[in-house]
Amino acid sequence: MNIYNQNIKHSQDELAVQYLPAVRAMAYRIKERVPSSIDVNDLISIGTEELIKLARKYDSTINDSFWGYAKTRVNGALLDYLRSLDIISRSNRKLIKSIDLEITRYYNEYQEEPSDEYLAKILNENIEKIREARIASDIYLLVPIDEQYNVIENNNIIEKLEQEELINKIKTILSELTQREQLVIQMYFFEEMSLNEIKEVLDITESRISQITKEVIKKIRRSIGENNG
Repeated sequence: MNIYNQNIKHSQDELAVQYLPAVRAMAYRIKERVPSSIDVNDLISIGTEELIKLARKYDSTINDSFWGYAKTRVNGALLDYLRSLDIISRSNRKLIKSIDLEITRYYNEYQEEPSDEYLAKILNENIEKIREARIASDIYLLVPIDEQYNVIENNNIIEKLEQEELINKIKTILSELTQREQLVIQMYFFEEMSLNEIKEVLDITESRISQITKEVIKKIRRSIGENNG
């Protein structure tokens, strides 16, 4: 029986090894979309650990595609790791909202994002706090689009809205965007393309792509918040 169990464990580990390249690719894709302070090797390590756990629990009679079963869970483990860095403290939530509002105002006037120095002066904040909050905001753009309100408000959104209602609200907001904006959201959130890849396809700057994604997220948060405040 012991030999049988060892053989099972060996075959499960072999299954995990087959998909290590996919985990590495996922980690590098996320790395392209987060600040340089995030180490890609940490992402690979977290993803690999989760992959091995999943391989040892995998039942092919229930799920006929291991990677189809594992992909979402590995991605979730990587996002959980980013959340665990605790870069978005309770005090930072208010600052992120203030920064978002000021960036929107500035961008609408000058068609570019303001510098950290400018934001620190306008908001009367330490520049390091401004940088920390902007990094936190950028990282949380990786969170699935239907979780975005929960990220900043720190509440369980499912307690406020049924999942179907939330998805319908998101669809309504997306339908109001221009075709170019819809393409950016499709590529960034659903096709998981990097800013550089989207830039090459749509021939717009990474700054503009980033601004579009942030504005859409803010619209979603405001829509949910105004209806459930």
